[in-house]
Amino acid sequence: MKKIYCAILVLLGAAALCGAEGIAEEAKKGSEREEMSYAFGMVVAGDVKETGLEFNYNAFVRGFRAVMEREKTRYTMDEAMDRIQTAFEAVQAERGERNRIEGVTFLAENGKRPGVVTTESGLQYEVVSGGNGEKPDLYDIVRVNYRGTTVDGTVFDTTYDSGEPVEIPLNRVIPGWAEGICMMREGGRAKLYIPPNLAYGSRGAGSVIGPNAVIIFEVELLAIVKDEEENSENSSDSSDSSDE
Repeated sequence: MKKIYCAILVLLGAAALCGAEGIAEEAKKGSEREEMSYAFGMVVAGDVKETGLEFNYNAFVRGFRAVMEREKTRYTMDEAMDRIQTAFEAVQAERGERNRIEGVTFLAENGKRPGVVTTESGLQYEVVSGGNGEKPDLYDIVRVNYRGTTVDGTVFDTTYDSGEPVEIPLNRVIPGWAEGICMMREGGRAKLYIPPNLAYGSRGAGSVIGPNAVIIFEVELLAIVKDEEENSENSSDSSDSSDE
């Protein structure tokens, strides 16, 4: 929803700058303005498309022209924003219910596969290759490589593109991720199938992870890094020793 607000604010800013003569004079300005206008339309469409809203293009253009040419509009700006918010919430609710049903079905079938363990929380865990090191706890920082996808295989986050692992405090991530990593040993690889209540819930995250979406992570636990509290204690001990 944030993007559609931004798109609307950009349109309003353009209206204020261009004034009523902007549309009427456009044909006289040559290809440069035509190219800019086309690009502007692409950017706005890219933002609003992510909302999932369906548009009546004729009505869209009438509203656009009314603001650009300073004509009387059907709604005040606050009323217009309220209508958009209501429509967006309806789309999100429909999308969330669809994702919920698909997620329940996916987890039910996935949980039947050999090697997939379902924990009490609902997390599903599958060992890809076992490690032989220690297991982390919730207050550790871990060094990992990972790839996160939706159930249809769309990648929303990965460290493999950069080729660099990352260090992550386990007490600052989604519950399903933390629970799954704490079941792993250093050097191991696992797949985590995370239900929405252990991930991003009814709000989703970004444009890829929808409301009530199940997400999947393939994780490689490279090492456990000492937690911040332990590092602090070690620094303190070293300082005390040097004072002696």
